[in-house]
Amino acid sequence: MNPDITRERENATFNVEKLTHILDGGIEKTKRRREIESLVISDPDFQSEDLNFLSRSERYDAAVKKSAQMILKLREYGISDPEEIYCYKSVFRGNHQEALGLHFSMFLPTLYTQCNKEQFKKWVPLAESFKAMGTYAQTELGHGTHLRGLETTATYDPATQEFVLNSPTITSIKWWPGGLGKTSNHAIVLAQLHTQGKCHGLHAFIVPLRSMNTHIPLPGVVVGDIGPKFGFDEVDNGYLKLENVRIPREHMLMKYAKVEADGTYVKPPSAKLTYGTMVFIRSMIVGEASSALAKSCTIAIRYSSVRHQSEIRPGSPEPQIMDYQTQQYKLFPLLATAYAYKFVGQYMNQVYHRITGDISQGDFSELPELHALSAGLKAFTTWTASEGIEVCRMACGGHGYSRCSALPDIYVNFVATCTYEGENTVMMLQTARFLIKSYQQASAGHQLSGIVSYLNESERRLQPQSVSSRPTVVNVNDLASLVEAYKLRAAKLVEVAAKSIHQELQKRVSQEDAWNNSAIDLVRASNAHCHYVVVKLFAAKLGEIGDTGVHSVLSTLALLYALQGIQQHSGDFLQVTTTMTGLLSVPQLSQVSQRLKELLAQLRPNAVALVDAFDYCDEMLNSVLGRYDGNVYEHMFEWARRSPLNKTEVHESYHKYLKPLQAKL
Repeated sequence: MNPDITRERENATFNVEKLTHILDGGIEKTKRRREIESLVISDPDFQSEDLNFLSRSERYDAAVKKSAQMILKLREYGISDPEEIYCYKSVFRGNHQEALGLHFSMFLPTLYTQCNKEQFKKWVPLAESFKAMGTYAQTELGHGTHLRGLETTATYDPATQEFVLNSPTITSIKWWPGGLGKTSNHAIVLAQLHTQGKCHGLHAFIVPLRSMNTHIPLPGVVVGDIGPKFGFDEVDNGYLKLENVRIPREHMLMKYAKVEADGTYVKPPSAKLTYGTMVFIRSMIVGEASSALAKSCTIAIRYSSVRHQSEIRPGSPEPQIMDYQTQQYKLFPLLATAYAYKFVGQYMNQVYHRITGDISQGDFSELPELHALSAGLKAFTTWTASEGIEVCRMACGGHGYSRCSALPDIYVNFVATCTYEGENTVMMLQTARFLIKSYQQASAGHQLSGIVSYLNESERRLQPQSVSSRPTVVNVNDLASLVEAYKLRAAKLVEVAAKSIHQELQKRVSQEDAWNNSAIDLVRASNAHCHYVVVKLFAAKLGEIGDTGVHSVLSTLALLYALQGIQQHSGDFLQVTTTMTGLLSVPQLSQVSQRLKELLAQLRPNAVALVDAFDYCDEMLNSVLGRYDGNVYEHMFEWARRSPLNKTEVHESYHKYLKPLQAKL
């Protein structure tokens, strides 16, 4: 064990194991998670070659092999709980992707939630036995996040009681679904439903793609891999062109909407039910943001504790780079963010399951808020986490650029979340639409409930005041006061966006142009709303923690997270005024800056212990720089020597090109 990292752990002021239990949701969950992880780590079938040294075709082959092995192992061990399956998968895949990822995350969940009873009996057993291996085909070459613009058609033919699916244009070719290229034999296809001469918008259809016996594409199905990407080298993201593909009427998912035998369309109780799978995935992505950022912080903070560099005082030994305030300022706010997102992810998981339970009972009242919250938080967390992973990489200096650090793999695999399942700016605008509607309802005297209830009081509390008459109300040492400040900031920016739209409409522009001309304000409002939700949930989590040491260190993290947000968005907080007071004064910004420095110093002794509490074993991190024992350099040298280029002392290119070049010159 590296002595530097040993000393760091000895300096911790809290019990790491107790914090791990909080992150997992209890002692028993920690115990079970570790049992599942050990099943993978000790399994010789999963001791594969480093993927970084394989070609793309080899990486895909290895991923399919591991996915097939994983399915058999899950059956062998009797692991069927969705959370436990997710845990098992997260260990076996490490920082890479799995070949059957969309089968688990989108194909099966859509069948579970959108099949009627007869369809459920047929399709779920086929999917759970992997006879039907599926993906989710929504995005097209020409349209993605703008779902109404999708062009794939499903036209009902009452004479045969079949739907005829077509890709009528080049831009209507399905593009990007994971597992579509070579792996899946079925897809849930989102297509514009046409029946009795009328289009009824997007609906979901189960479309067979390949023979379940030979895996050869079926007639009319043109399918393949879209080629190398920024990341996801193990996944066959694919294209799909449908040429008069006929499927039975019963292949339309009909739990909510349906087409009768004669072609009569029966609409669903809520149009958003078609997008239930996306809401589920967006809710999951919030947790993925926490995980990716937590892994990155673990690597960067452990490495920063064993890396010595330069001098603070001339002639003194080179300090750990963690001792530099600038390094702390790079990493500790990101560590606080990872914890914040962990608690938000737990909240989203609980809310999703509660509201979907209500939906199954016919109560759709909270679906719009869930849709808006999942869209906004998906964008908010993935933007920050993507930037944070890159900060962690650069905080590791040159070695962070090496694939052995795992940070490049974490980044290229996570950054895709900013554009899949909804491009982030569009997601923010979807959240803004809900916020503006809620603001208008509150302004009309309706009492709002749920997470937007703070808009009920915005009209009477947010009034302009002269700067000279504004005493401050924010206590930078009190988290409850900071939560209030974030709430008022969110309310103010929602009001600003709503008034911007109103002003545009007064210019006699259309509603659509008014929206577009106010889009910057709308995105700012959604960002502020999401920021408030995260700070509020982090503060609320502290109320559940009884252990003094853990409560103290998490309170420091929460305060750091909230104050850094104020520093980053100081202009917003300076501008917000209330009926009696100003929210933030200019002198307070200096106070915020000073308090941030104090919090960095307070966290310094606990930094390594805080990343240890995430409890990522070395096999999951797969990072030389983030090793638990801190023995970085010897293992980095060992990793480099395994490069395929080192299999021979003289590479064949020398004899083919360089030696002839030397002879000619």
